[in-house]
Amino acid sequence: MNKNKIEKKQIIKIPYNIKVFYSKKTKTLIVKGSIKQKSLKINKLLNISNVKQHIEITSESTKNLSNSNKKKIRLIQMTTASLIKQLLIEANATVYQKLKFVGVGYRAFPVENFEDYLLLLRLGYSHPIYFKIPLKTKIFSLKLTKLFLYGSSYQELTSTASKLRLNKVPEPYKGKGILYENEQITLKEGKKI
Repeated sequence: MNKNKIEKKQIIKIPYNIKVFYSKKTKTLIVKGSIKQKSLKINKLLNISNVKQHIEITSESTKNLSNSNKKKIRLIQMTTASLIKQLLIEANATVYQKLKFVGVGYRAFPVENFEDYLLLLRLGYSHPIYFKIPLKTKIFSLKLTKLFLYGSSYQELTSTASKLRLNKVPEPYKGKGILYENEQITLKEGKKI
């Protein structure tokens, strides 16, 4: 039963507006969508077959391998499957992340001379914090307490948002800090006298 679940996860359905090309010689998968073209280098232990509107991820023969090596190959298969799913999304849509600043005086100001690649953060410290945004990630802000990050790379966007959030992680007593858009914090009760 476990084996069937794993095999189902290794078959990925391709949307009709996306074209997928695979080179067996270089072990490279190319995904071409309406917005972008992206590529992914596939591990040498894996085989990929593109049948009609599906991608199947299989491994080399695992008969002579130990159980720990079989587990490692399964993990590589799952990671590759999730990376291919991300490529399919990135090739067809723009990825975004919203952050909100909760707290008195918590603000984000784009620095004018740096064309939206440098942010000035006021987060309740005695000094301002400067945060450099990567080139592939763009920022947009209507209010100084809400920040909208968007770009074409899911991994880079989420890592930028988490690095930005590390400057002021929400604290559990008052809920102040940098939060994701739909994040809810369960507040702890303070000491009572």
